[in-house]
Amino acid sequence: MAVSVTLSLEDVRSLSTEVLVANGMSQANADVIADVVTQAEADGTHSHGLFRVPGYVSSMRSGRMDGKAIPEVSDAGPGLVSVDSKNGFSPPAIVAGKPIAIEKAKSQGIAALGIRNNGNLNALWWEAEHFGNAGLICLTMSTSQSFVAPWGGDKALFGTDPIAFACPREGKPPMVFDYATSASARGEIQVAARDGHSIPEGWALDKDGNPTTDPAAALEGVQLPFGGHKGNAIMIMVELLSAGLTGGNFCFEAQEQVDAFGGHDAGPSNAGQIFILIDPKGFHEMFLQRVESLFERILEQDGTRLPGDRRYANRARSATEGIECPAALHQQILDMRAG
Repeated sequence: MAVSVTLSLEDVRSLSTEVLVANGMSQANADVIADVVTQAEADGTHSHGLFRVPGYVSSMRSGRMDGKAIPEVSDAGPGLVSVDSKNGFSPPAIVAGKPIAIEKAKSQGIAALGIRNNGNLNALWWEAEHFGNAGLICLTMSTSQSFVAPWGGDKALFGTDPIAFACPREGKPPMVFDYATSASARGEIQVAARDGHSIPEGWALDKDGNPTTDPAAALEGVQLPFGGHKGNAIMIMVELLSAGLTGGNFCFEAQEQVDAFGGHDAGPSNAGQIFILIDPKGFHEMFLQRVESLFERILEQDGTRLPGDRRYANRARSATEGIECPAALHQQILDMRAG
Protein backbone atom coordinates (compact mmCIF):
# COMPACT_ATOMS: atom_id res chain seq x y z
CA MET A 1 0.00 0.00 0.00
CA ALA A 2 1.26 3.48 -0.88
CA VAL A 3 2.65 5.46 2.03
CA SER A 4 1.49 8.78 0.59
CA VAL A 5 -0.76 10.20 -2.10
CA THR A 6 0.24 13.05 -4.41
CA LEU A 7 -2.43 15.75 -4.62
CA SER A 8 -2.56 18.94 -6.62
CA LEU A 9 -3.48 22.09 -4.72
CA GLU A 10 -6.84 22.06 -6.47
CA ASP A 11 -7.32 18.48 -5.22
CA VAL A 12 -6.62 19.68 -1.68
CA ARG A 13 -9.06 22.55 -2.01
CA SER A 14 -11.90 20.50 -3.52
CA LEU A 15 -11.46 17.59 -1.09
CA SER A 16 -11.43 19.94 1.91
CA THR A 17 -14.49 21.81 0.70
CA GLU A 18 -16.45 18.66 -0.07
CA VAL A 19 -15.80 16.92 3.25
CA LEU A 20 -16.64 20.05 5.25
CA VAL A 21 -19.91 20.67 3.37
CA ALA A 22 -20.79 16.97 3.64
CA ASN A 23 -20.48 17.26 7.42
CA GLY A 24 -22.62 20.32 7.92
CA MET A 25 -20.53 23.39 7.10
CA SER A 26 -22.04 26.08 4.88
CA GLN A 27 -20.53 26.48 1.44
CA ALA A 28 -19.33 30.01 2.25
CA ASN A 29 -17.53 28.93 5.41
CA ALA A 30 -16.15 25.80 3.77
CA ASP A 31 -14.63 27.87 0.95
CA VAL A 32 -12.73 29.98 3.49
CA ILE A 33 -11.55 27.04 5.60
CA ALA A 34 -10.49 25.15 2.47
CA ASP A 35 -8.37 28.14 1.48
CA VAL A 36 -6.57 27.96 4.84
CA VAL A 37 -6.01 24.21 4.47
CA THR A 38 -4.77 24.57 0.89
CA GLN A 39 -2.43 27.42 1.76
CA ALA A 40 -0.99 25.46 4.68
CA GLU A 41 -0.31 22.45 2.47
CA ALA A 42 1.15 24.63 -0.28
CA ASP A 43 3.48 26.33 2.19
CA GLY A 44 4.68 23.05 3.70
CA THR A 45 2.99 23.60 7.06
CA HIS A 46 1.27 20.23 7.06
CA SER A 47 0.35 20.42 10.75
CA HIS A 48 -2.23 23.08 9.79
CA GLY A 49 -3.37 21.58 6.49
CA LEU A 50 -5.27 18.37 5.75
CA PHE A 51 -4.14 17.07 9.12
CA ARG A 52 -6.64 19.48 10.70
CA VAL A 53 -9.66 18.46 8.62
CA PRO A 54 -10.72 15.50 10.82
CA GLY A 55 -10.67 17.88 13.79
CA TYR A 56 -12.92 20.34 11.98
CA VAL A 57 -15.34 17.51 11.22
CA SER A 58 -15.32 16.04 14.73
CA SER A 59 -16.00 19.45 16.30
CA MET A 60 -19.07 19.89 14.07
CA ARG A 61 -20.29 16.35 14.60
CA SER A 62 -20.04 16.78 18.38
CA GLY A 63 -22.11 19.97 18.20
CA ARG A 64 -19.39 22.05 19.81
CA MET A 65 -18.76 24.15 16.71
CA ASP A 66 -21.33 25.57 14.30
CA GLY A 67 -20.19 25.17 10.71
CA LYS A 68 -23.08 27.31 9.47
CA ALA A 69 -22.44 30.25 11.80
CA ILE A 70 -22.69 33.72 10.25
CA PRO A 71 -20.24 36.13 11.93
CA GLU A 72 -21.65 39.37 13.34
CA VAL A 73 -19.48 42.44 12.68
CA SER A 74 -19.76 45.49 14.95
CA ASP A 75 -18.26 48.94 14.55
CA ALA A 76 -16.95 49.19 18.12
CA GLY A 77 -15.39 52.65 17.93
CA PRO A 78 -13.36 55.00 15.72
CA GLY A 79 -10.49 52.54 15.42
CA LEU A 80 -12.13 49.33 16.62
CA VAL A 81 -13.91 46.44 14.92
CA SER A 82 -15.43 43.57 16.88
CA VAL A 83 -16.59 40.29 15.37
CA ASP A 84 -18.66 37.67 17.14
CA SER A 85 -18.01 34.33 15.43
CA LYS A 86 -21.24 32.92 16.85
CA ASN A 87 -19.50 29.70 17.90
CA GLY A 88 -18.13 29.27 14.40
CA PHE A 89 -14.63 28.95 13.02
CA SER A 90 -12.32 31.94 13.11
CA PRO A 91 -11.28 32.35 9.43
CA PRO A 92 -14.80 33.28 8.22
CA ALA A 93 -15.04 35.80 11.08
CA ILE A 94 -11.74 37.35 10.08
CA VAL A 95 -12.81 37.55 6.44
CA ALA A 96 -16.04 39.24 7.55
CA GLY A 97 -14.25 41.85 9.65
CA LYS A 98 -11.32 42.46 7.32
CA PRO A 99 -12.80 45.11 4.96
CA ILE A 100 -13.90 47.53 7.66
CA ALA A 101 -10.71 46.95 9.67
CA ILE A 102 -8.55 47.76 6.64
CA GLU A 103 -10.62 50.86 5.88
CA LYS A 104 -10.26 52.12 9.47
CA ALA A 105 -6.52 51.47 9.55
CA LYS A 106 -5.96 53.31 6.27
CA SER A 107 -8.20 56.25 7.13
CA GLN A 108 -6.94 56.71 10.68
CA GLY A 109 -3.48 55.16 10.58
CA ILE A 110 -4.19 52.44 13.13
CA ALA A 111 -7.02 50.05 13.99
CA ALA A 112 -7.71 46.92 16.00
CA LEU A 113 -9.87 43.96 15.03
CA GLY A 114 -11.09 41.73 17.85
CA ILE A 115 -12.55 38.25 17.33
CA ARG A 116 -14.43 36.33 20.00
CA ASN A 117 -16.61 33.28 20.43
CA ASN A 118 -14.66 31.29 17.84
CA GLY A 119 -12.66 28.11 17.48
CA ASN A 120 -8.99 28.78 16.83
CA LEU A 121 -8.10 26.10 14.31
CA ASN A 122 -6.32 28.15 11.75
CA ALA A 123 -2.80 29.23 10.80
CA LEU A 124 -2.15 32.81 11.87
CA TRP A 125 0.22 33.56 9.01
CA TRP A 126 -2.65 33.05 6.55
CA GLU A 127 -4.51 35.85 8.30
CA ALA A 128 -1.54 38.17 8.81
CA GLU A 129 -0.50 37.83 5.17
CA HIS A 130 -3.90 39.13 4.03
CA PHE A 131 -3.35 42.38 5.91
CA GLY A 132 0.29 42.61 4.79
CA ASN A 133 -0.88 42.32 1.18
CA ALA A 134 -3.17 45.28 1.89
CA GLY A 135 -0.12 47.38 2.77
CA LEU A 136 -0.58 47.21 6.55
CA ILE A 137 1.68 46.15 9.36
CA CYS A 138 -0.18 43.43 11.24
CA LEU A 139 0.41 41.96 14.68
CA THR A 140 -2.04 39.21 15.64
CA MET A 141 -2.26 36.67 18.45
CA SER A 142 -4.81 34.23 19.80
CA THR A 143 -5.67 31.93 22.66
CA SER A 144 -6.39 28.21 22.53
CA GLN A 145 -7.13 25.54 25.12
CA SER A 146 -4.71 24.70 27.95
CA PHE A 147 -1.65 22.74 26.83
CA VAL A 148 1.26 24.66 28.35
CA ALA A 149 2.46 24.92 31.94
CA PRO A 150 3.56 28.33 33.24
CA TRP A 151 7.31 28.64 33.74
CA GLY A 152 8.26 26.66 36.85
CA GLY A 153 4.93 24.79 36.92
CA ASP A 154 3.86 21.38 35.68
CA LYS A 155 0.12 21.80 35.06
CA ALA A 156 -1.42 23.09 31.84
CA LEU A 157 -2.71 26.67 32.08
CA PHE A 158 -1.79 28.54 28.89
CA GLY A 159 -2.40 27.55 25.30
CA THR A 160 0.26 27.49 22.62
CA ASP A 161 -0.74 31.17 22.32
CA PRO A 162 0.61 31.90 18.82
CA ILE A 163 1.76 35.27 17.50
CA ALA A 164 2.04 36.33 13.85
CA PHE A 165 3.48 39.48 12.30
CA ALA A 166 3.31 40.78 8.74
CA CYS A 167 5.31 43.63 7.23
CA PRO A 168 4.41 44.88 3.73
CA ARG A 169 7.07 45.13 1.03
CA GLU A 170 7.22 47.04 -2.22
CA GLY A 171 6.65 44.73 -5.19
CA LYS A 172 7.12 41.59 -3.09
CA PRO A 173 5.01 39.43 -0.79
CA PRO A 174 4.99 40.65 2.82
CA MET A 175 7.49 39.33 5.31
CA VAL A 176 5.43 37.14 7.63
CA PHE A 177 6.29 35.05 10.64
CA ASP A 178 4.03 32.92 12.79
CA TYR A 179 5.09 30.95 15.82
CA ALA A 180 3.69 29.46 18.97
CA THR A 181 4.90 31.02 22.21
CA SER A 182 5.14 27.49 23.51
CA ALA A 183 8.39 25.72 22.60
CA SER A 184 6.52 24.12 19.69
CA ALA A 185 3.12 24.16 18.06
CA ARG A 186 0.70 21.49 19.28
CA GLY A 187 0.36 20.19 15.75
CA GLU A 188 4.11 19.54 15.50
CA ILE A 189 3.91 17.17 18.45
CA GLN A 190 0.79 15.50 17.07
CA VAL A 191 2.49 14.94 13.71
CA ALA A 192 5.59 13.54 15.45
CA ALA A 193 3.38 11.12 17.38
CA ARG A 194 1.61 10.06 14.20
CA ASP A 195 4.86 9.52 12.30
CA GLY A 196 6.79 7.91 15.17
CA HIS A 197 9.42 10.64 15.59
CA SER A 198 10.89 11.91 18.84
CA ILE A 199 10.66 15.58 19.79
CA PRO A 200 13.50 17.84 20.99
CA GLU A 201 14.32 18.21 24.65
CA GLY A 202 12.74 21.23 26.29
CA TRP A 203 9.43 20.96 24.46
CA ALA A 204 7.37 19.11 27.05
CA LEU A 205 6.96 17.27 30.33
CA ASP A 206 5.22 13.93 30.74
CA LYS A 207 2.16 13.48 32.96
CA ASP A 208 4.43 13.02 36.00
CA GLY A 209 6.24 16.30 35.37
CA ASN A 210 9.42 14.77 33.92
CA PRO A 211 11.12 16.08 30.76
CA THR A 212 10.31 13.90 27.74
CA THR A 213 11.21 13.51 24.07
CA ASP A 214 8.35 11.05 23.48
CA PRO A 215 5.56 12.88 21.63
CA ALA A 216 2.88 10.53 22.96
CA ALA A 217 4.01 11.22 26.53
CA ALA A 218 4.12 14.94 25.74
CA LEU A 219 0.50 14.89 24.55
CA GLU A 220 -0.51 13.26 27.83
CA GLY A 221 1.57 15.74 29.81
CA VAL A 222 2.20 19.45 29.26
CA GLN A 223 4.10 21.61 26.82
CA LEU A 224 6.58 24.28 27.93
CA PRO A 225 6.96 27.97 27.05
CA PHE A 226 9.72 28.92 24.64
CA GLY A 227 12.55 30.90 26.16
CA GLY A 228 11.76 30.01 29.77
CA HIS A 229 10.51 32.93 31.87
CA LYS A 230 10.67 35.32 28.89
CA GLY A 231 8.32 33.19 26.83
CA ASN A 232 6.11 32.83 29.89
CA ALA A 233 5.74 36.63 30.09
CA ILE A 234 4.85 36.83 26.39
CA MET A 235 2.18 34.16 26.93
CA ILE A 236 0.60 36.29 29.64
CA MET A 237 0.54 39.22 27.22
CA VAL A 238 -1.12 37.08 24.54
CA GLU A 239 -3.79 35.94 27.00
CA LEU A 240 -4.55 39.50 28.10
CA LEU A 241 -4.72 41.01 24.61
CA SER A 242 -6.44 38.10 22.84
CA ALA A 243 -8.92 37.03 25.50
CA GLY A 244 -9.01 39.71 28.17
CA LEU A 245 -9.47 42.52 25.66
CA THR A 246 -11.88 40.85 23.25
CA GLY A 247 -14.10 39.00 25.72
CA GLY A 248 -12.91 35.58 24.55
CA ASN A 249 -11.93 32.79 26.88
CA PHE A 250 -8.62 32.61 28.65
CA CYS A 251 -7.06 29.26 27.84
CA PHE A 252 -7.98 27.68 31.17
CA GLU A 253 -11.58 28.78 30.64
CA ALA A 254 -11.54 27.36 27.11
CA GLN A 255 -10.23 24.07 28.48
CA GLU A 256 -13.10 23.84 30.93
CA GLN A 257 -15.51 24.41 28.05
CA VAL A 258 -13.78 21.77 25.89
CA ASP A 259 -13.86 19.27 28.74
CA ALA A 260 -17.59 19.82 29.05
CA PHE A 261 -17.90 18.53 25.47
CA GLY A 262 -15.88 15.42 26.18
CA GLY A 263 -12.45 16.84 25.49
CA HIS A 264 -12.57 16.71 21.69
CA ASP A 265 -9.16 17.93 20.55
CA ALA A 266 -10.29 20.24 17.77
CA GLY A 267 -9.71 23.68 19.29
CA PRO A 268 -11.79 25.60 21.80
CA SER A 269 -15.08 27.38 21.60
CA ASN A 270 -15.12 31.06 22.55
CA ALA A 271 -11.43 31.65 21.90
CA GLY A 272 -10.18 35.21 21.50
CA GLN A 273 -8.00 36.82 18.86
CA ILE A 274 -6.71 40.35 18.31
CA PHE A 275 -5.31 42.09 15.23
CA ILE A 276 -3.40 45.36 15.60
CA LEU A 277 -3.14 47.06 12.20
CA ILE A 278 -0.92 50.02 11.32
CA ASP A 279 -0.64 51.94 8.07
CA PRO A 280 3.10 52.73 7.95
CA LYS A 281 2.63 55.63 5.55
CA GLY A 282 1.36 57.72 8.43
CA PHE A 283 4.71 57.52 10.21
CA HIS A 284 7.27 57.57 7.43
CA GLU A 285 6.72 57.93 3.69
CA MET A 286 9.97 56.05 3.02
CA PHE A 287 9.03 53.09 5.22
CA LEU A 288 9.01 50.50 2.43
CA GLN A 289 12.46 51.59 1.24
CA ARG A 290 13.81 51.42 4.77
CA VAL A 291 12.38 47.93 5.13
CA GLU A 292 14.39 46.77 2.13
CA SER A 293 17.59 48.37 3.43
CA LEU A 294 17.30 46.29 6.60
CA PHE A 295 16.45 43.09 4.74
CA GLU A 296 19.37 43.60 2.35
CA ARG A 297 21.80 43.85 5.26
CA ILE A 298 20.40 40.67 6.79
CA LEU A 299 20.72 38.74 3.52
CA GLU A 300 24.29 39.92 2.93
CA GLN A 301 25.40 37.29 5.42
CA ASP A 302 25.76 33.71 4.24
CA GLY A 303 23.24 31.30 5.71
CA THR A 304 20.57 33.90 6.45
CA ARG A 305 17.04 34.18 5.14
CA LEU A 306 13.98 36.21 5.98
CA PRO A 307 11.07 34.77 7.96
CA GLY A 308 8.59 33.24 5.54
CA ASP A 309 11.08 32.74 2.68
CA ARG A 310 10.92 28.97 2.99
CA ARG A 311 7.11 29.03 2.92
CA TYR A 312 7.10 31.14 -0.25
CA ALA A 313 9.58 28.75 -1.89
CA ASN A 314 7.41 25.78 -0.89
CA ARG A 315 4.35 27.58 -2.28
CA ALA A 316 5.95 28.07 -5.68
CA ARG A 317 7.07 24.44 -5.83
CA SER A 318 3.71 23.05 -4.68
CA ALA A 319 1.90 24.97 -7.40
CA THR A 320 3.58 22.76 -10.02
CA GLU A 321 4.47 19.58 -8.12
CA GLY A 322 1.52 19.26 -5.75
CA ILE A 323 1.86 17.98 -2.18
CA GLU A 324 2.25 14.62 -0.48
CA CYS A 325 -0.55 13.53 1.86
CA PRO A 326 -0.15 10.45 4.08
CA ALA A 327 -2.29 7.71 2.55
CA ALA A 328 -4.00 6.91 5.86
CA LEU A 329 -5.01 10.54 6.38
CA HIS A 330 -6.25 10.79 2.80
CA GLN A 331 -8.42 7.70 3.28
CA GLN A 332 -9.73 9.02 6.61
CA ILE A 333 -10.86 12.23 4.91
CA LEU A 334 -12.43 10.32 2.02
CA ASP A 335 -14.36 8.21 4.54
CA MET A 336 -15.56 11.36 6.30
CA ARG A 337 -16.70 12.81 2.98
CA ALA A 338 -18.76 9.69 2.39
CA GLY A 339 -20.35 10.03 5.81
